[in-house]
Amino acid sequence: MEISNLFTAGGIVMWPLLAFSLLGVALIIERIIFWVRINNRQNKVVREVLQLYRLDNVVSALDKLQKNADLPIARIFLAALELEEPTPEEFRLALESEAQAEIPLLKRSQNIFETIIGLAPLLGLLGTVLGLINSFASLNIGDVGGTKTTGVTSGISEALVSTASGLVVAIFTLLFANTFRGLYQRQIAWIQEYGGQLELLYRRRYEKGDNNLKFKINPI
Repeated sequence: MEISNLFTAGGIVMWPLLAFSLLGVALIIERIIFWVRINNRQNKVVREVLQLYRLDNVVSALDKLQKNADLPIARIFLAALELEEPTPEEFRLALESEAQAEIPLLKRSQNIFETIIGLAPLLGLLGTVLGLINSFASLNIGDVGGTKTTGVTSGISEALVSTASGLVVAIFTLLFANTFRGLYQRQIAWIQEYGGQLELLYRRRYEKGDNNLKFKINPI
């Protein structure tokens, strides 16, 4: 069936389904580019930053983060490391606050995906119902078995096109939405893991500084 015939058979609901499919494809492409960019660089950058921080090379660690500030986890680290002599509690709060601020970026378009997944099958069903209404409206009860009955049968098969189209749009969107949801959950786990490592390093550094200060004030 040609595209033009497909739209004719599916009825008016094919147009919002087309809009949903185009919107879904555009958002899927944007999310793919976003996640590929993050996953290709993030682990390497974070490991280098943590290694520099372990070696007390804070300036180089900050420089590395600033050069990769387009990564969410780099912005999270910067929010804490750029504080002036914070306590461990303040350092942890800075990490957690920035991590919360990054969540909408990581979950971007998820609500739109869920809307498309929910509405596309309903629109397809609506198209089928409207097609059936039109088909049976043209049926003449006294002409059972005649040419009009054949037209009704043909109309029913055509009306099902909208349901099939709605299911295709929903299934396609659902596949990628679940993939992006999995990437988001894994990203949150990484942020917690790497953030915990940075917090532990800072806490050790902070306690070491306190101990050195006490030693200078009260030498044994």
